[in-house]
Amino acid sequence: MTTAGLVDRYGRVATDLRVSLTDRCNLRCTYCMPVEGLPWLPNSAVLTDDEVIRLVRVAVERLGVDEVRFTGGEPLIRPGLAKIVGAVAELAPRPRISLTTNGIGLDKLARPLRDAGLDRVNVSLDTLDGERFERLTHRKRHPDVLAGLAAAQAAGLTPVKINSVLMRDINEDEAPALLRFALAEGYELRFIEQMPLDAQHAWDRARMITAAEILAALRERFTLLPDPAERGGAPAETWLVDGYTTPDGSPAKVGVIGSVTRPFCGDCDRTRLTADGQVRNCLFATEESDLRGALREGADDEEIARRWRAATLTKRAGHGIDDPKFLQPTRPMSAIGG
Repeated sequence: MTTAGLVDRYGRVATDLRVSLTDRCNLRCTYCMPVEGLPWLPNSAVLTDDEVIRLVRVAVERLGVDEVRFTGGEPLIRPGLAKIVGAVAELAPRPRISLTTNGIGLDKLARPLRDAGLDRVNVSLDTLDGERFERLTHRKRHPDVLAGLAAAQAAGLTPVKINSVLMRDINEDEAPALLRFALAEGYELRFIEQMPLDAQHAWDRARMITAAEILAALRERFTLLPDPAERGGAPAETWLVDGYTTPDGSPAKVGVIGSVTRPFCGDCDRTRLTADGQVRNCLFATEESDLRGALREGADDEEIARRWRAATLTKRAGHGIDDPKFLQPTRPMSAIGG
């Protein structure tokens, strides 16, 4: 049923859909939101389970999307998550389905989500130290995250990927330890440069740990070799970790997502849907296109697809962080989805 896909003015084709299921979270990571939390979206503004499923169906069947990742906030706190995953898994053609989570509750949900059709997970873990975890997140939930990782591995949600953000004077010394942990447990580690997406607008480029610094720290302890696999539209640059293999015997990898210092906008293949039904072409976009309104006004699938295509045409060439006129988006990461 696929017709014209999501093609922007620069010829990029969006085939990877990131769907935020909620703006709420059960952690308070310092680089994301204040300890007191944020004004959450009212329930009436959030897409219902059936509305999410319908929009994803339009994206897959009519717009050529072949990968769907559910994000938040924290998607595991969405009551209808398994229902949504199951419905998306039944679409034809079936997209690859993944989830980005902080891991809290994953120990109980990994198997049901796998049974529903989830293919794999990305779990956020910035430190191996419980006390540091509490300072970073304002919650004593470090053991729960580790349990969630183990449960995901046991359920077959592989490769289980870890997302880590390093911050100066907080956890910048943990890059080698995090990689050693991931290699030992069979996880795949991704470091992510801290981005200007915090609700407090306190991001300071001078204090950000750069991709170059992360790689330098890793190379003090490990030999990293160029990954011969084609990167395509993947956000992470990856390296093979010499002398290490994954549980299935393939070469172990580590990745770095250098969104700020090593942008990959020219190969971006992502489109985003917020929890309240807005299309965003970029994490750093300052404009959105409303699909929730179209849904609730009775638009048919072709009209929704037409609006989504039109929204894609407004996608900019790059995020513009280096532009002196750059403005941090009003929505923080928790309200956009990763």
